[in-house]
Amino acid sequence: MIKLILTGAWVCIVTLGTVYFSVVMATAPAKDPDAEKKAALELVKGESITLPMISNGKVAGYFLSKISFMLDKEKMKGVDLPMTEYLTDELFTLLVGNKMVDIADTSTFNVDEFRKGVKEGLNKRLGDEIVADVLVEQLDYLAKSDTRVSGGAENVKQPVKIVEGTTAETPAAAASESH
Repeated sequence: MIKLILTGAWVCIVTLGTVYFSVVMATAPAKDPDAEKKAALELVKGESITLPMISNGKVAGYFLSKISFMLDKEKMKGVDLPMTEYLTDELFTLLVGNKMVDIADTSTFNVDEFRKGVKEGLNKRLGDEIVADVLVEQLDYLAKSDTRVSGGAENVKQPVKIVEGTTAETPAAAASESH
């Protein structure tokens, strides 16, 4: 009889332990791999930059841009470079030198290719995969003829929006908003 009672007690203890372990594991917060990745990145906000569009040796218009990027914190340690200046130079190379944007048909502009080009160009210049992501907040085009206004504010034309992104925010702020 004692063996039967001890066996029953053992089954109850194992069952209760299993149920307790299942409840604890089910209510434990799941680890988000994106959160760990974002914690390893640092946001470098870009400045508003105006780039001239040159056609036939003359300025035809201007690109108005604001681009930020995410950098790998570990790879940035010990690197003291002017990242904003590197970004500006890379934008000049892509937008002015390569004619990446067809102003006549801005719908053909590929944002992903643009981001990839900026990222690869900066990483190549830096000698390492420091730039993790490129964030396009604004990329507009304003024709030179639209900048000359003679009359008043009612004649002012708005720039052609090529890309309209969202405002860049730090990874910590993004993580706190999601909770």
